[in-house]
Amino acid sequence: MDVDAFSAVHRPDWERLDELVRRRRLTGAEADELLVLYQRVSTHLSMIRSIAPEGELSGALSMRLSRARTRFSGARSHFLEDVALFFVVSLPAAFYRVRWLTVVVGVLFTAVAWAYGAWVVNTPGVIAALGTDEDLRRFVEEDFIDYYSENPAASFAGLVWTNNAWIALQAVAFGVTGIWPPIILYQNAQSVGLVGGMMAAFDKLDVFFLYILPHGLMEVTAIFIATAAGLRIFWAWVSPGRRTRVAALSEEGRSLITVALGLVLVLFVSGLVEGFVTPSGLPHWARLGIGLLVLAAYWAYTLILGRRAVRAGATGDLAALDRGGAARTA
Repeated sequence: MDVDAFSAVHRPDWERLDELVRRRRLTGAEADELLVLYQRVSTHLSMIRSIAPEGELSGALSMRLSRARTRFSGARSHFLEDVALFFVVSLPAAFYRVRWLTVVVGVLFTAVAWAYGAWVVNTPGVIAALGTDEDLRRFVEEDFIDYYSENPAASFAGLVWTNNAWIALQAVAFGVTGIWPPIILYQNAQSVGLVGGMMAAFDKLDVFFLYILPHGLMEVTAIFIATAAGLRIFWAWVSPGRRTRVAALSEEGRSLITVALGLVLVLFVSGLVEGFVTPSGLPHWARLGIGLLVLAAYWAYTLILGRRAVRAGATGDLAALDRGGAARTA
């Protein structure tokens, strides 16, 4: 089939369908015409998909049919229902699908951070290379703690939230490269390890953990999740299975970008903890307890709701019509 010739012949029908869909009111004759054109364009889509299922024309016709079906059926989703579906089904399913890879990434992060910390503490000359004794003492005794309280809590929480959310979004969005997520993970592990090593070298390791853990438990877990999602997208490109690479990337990309959106909210909570709890005058056990509760809440949400959603067939992907799938004819 000559697709260009096919398009030239049938484009008037497609444009007429678009025109009827855009009209606010339809006469009885126009409503009948809309249904006839809908069925006709559905046939056109089937013919196009038989030769070019991933083509641009196929996607354009699918979107036309989706709009037309909504127009004549009046089937519009309710905003609150969509929000509930996202938080109860799509998001926990997406988190659940990367749970084991999240754990593996966390173990690797911890190993790298611990290795850097041990290197700083046990290798002669490393501490001296990081700064003068006076500068390092000021950092471990004053600057490290003051960092969490030198700015107003609200603005500090907003700053760390936007910064960490941007890092998480990059890890997922650029996961297809297979390079960027490990780089982000390594850089963060290196930074944590170096700071922890400096604090340990000056007998301040307890201070390090008391100030890093309340918010850090969830914050670094969010980085693990983002890295896992990015690597999952990369693996869909490397090993698509029975799907084409384009289809595999599309499906995994749509499903796992849900993770990035969810992490914006997760990191918002982490930012609140870092801005208001970490530098607060609460007892150490209370600050650590809040951090543990936030982390436990995430895993309970993922394992309970996520398992239920995945068993029901959810993946975190968009609904068929929302992703441009073919509308069903009556």
